[in-house]
Amino acid sequence: MMAKRDYYEVLGVAKNASAEEIKKAYRKMALKYHPDKNPGDKEAEEKFKEAAEAYDILSNSDKKSKYDQFGHAGVGNSAAGGFSGQGFSMEDIFSQFGDIFGGHFGGAFGNFGGFGGSSRGGRRVNRGSDIRIRVKLDLREIAHGTEKKVKISKQVMCPECNGKGARSEGDIRTCDTCRGTGQVSRVTQTILGTMQTSSVCPSCSGEGKRITKPCSRCGGDGLIKETEEITFTIPAGVGQGMQLTVQGKGNAAKRGGINGDLLVVIEEEEHKELQRDGNDLIYSLFISVPDAILGADAEIPSVDGKLRIKIEPGTQSGKILRLRSKGLPDVNGYGTGDLLVYIQIWTPGKIDRQEKELLERLRQSENFKPNPDKNDRNFFDRMKKMFS
Repeated sequence: MMAKRDYYEVLGVAKNASAEEIKKAYRKMALKYHPDKNPGDKEAEEKFKEAAEAYDILSNSDKKSKYDQFGHAGVGNSAAGGFSGQGFSMEDIFSQFGDIFGGHFGGAFGNFGGFGGSSRGGRRVNRGSDIRIRVKLDLREIAHGTEKKVKISKQVMCPECNGKGARSEGDIRTCDTCRGTGQVSRVTQTILGTMQTSSVCPSCSGEGKRITKPCSRCGGDGLIKETEEITFTIPAGVGQGMQLTVQGKGNAAKRGGINGDLLVVIEEEEHKELQRDGNDLIYSLFISVPDAILGADAEIPSVDGKLRIKIEPGTQSGKILRLRSKGLPDVNGYGTGDLLVYIQIWTPGKIDRQEKELLERLRQSENFKPNPDKNDRNFFDRMKKMFS
């Protein structure tokens, strides 16, 4: 599977492009690769869909912010084990972005007859609502990715009428007001001449049809409530507040149409010993004065269990040991963070008489008098950080 292209690259705009610049760039791409202008050209069709997906993300401030921070994984990456991008069908695009082209997406090239559900003409395509859930993950699940199963009460297609909302096919009639188009037109005379405007049919709400005898089970909506178990995979490296999308697993749409999505919001459980800083993990290791002087072996936690490290003789308090690639993977695949071990020397609050006598003798030794190396920039940098 080919990796998704950068959305800014797809539309040919800079990351600081304005909303209007993004809209103009999308309109230009959509016109260039429109299926009516490129009949039978599968490559043009894919570029048309790619441009629509890019515009859907970059035209939405919330999605754009997540994309800028996390890349494709932040808005649903098809490579991320179960999550997908918008995965637009042609019908989705025509129904969702019609306003970009002055109210009718087909205004420049006709009504898309016979292409990907376009025979609906001006009728409104129903879309089910999204469902948002929160999923808690521990550090190990974040480090390796995980599969989750959740049970959700949602709207599904009524099995009694197969989602039609009517008792039988004969109980579905063409709307008399719009004659099945889903829209009504109005012609007015203005100083600029004759103006024609279109709006959603008020009688059928844009569906083009009316039900004379509703289904007894669903009441004409074509939907009922049921509990569904949904399994999805969460990619490694996700973080607190990130929202991922499971396409088509939200509520079903009335009398057919496009299902909504399942939006999964990540909640990161706090680890009792490790702290997260981006992709790095931080652990504070307390050692005794003798261990700092003589050196020792120590055991520390990691996401995959305990690790043993060596404390060198003469280790100073504040020293940071960096364990490469023992942190968390980057959600976009840009390597793995480190495990940073922050050394702190433990000073006992109480000592007995013999220990005090021993320390009094050691106090007189030149070896126990502070004498930091003035050229040790790391030492002074650590001191600055401690007091900043």
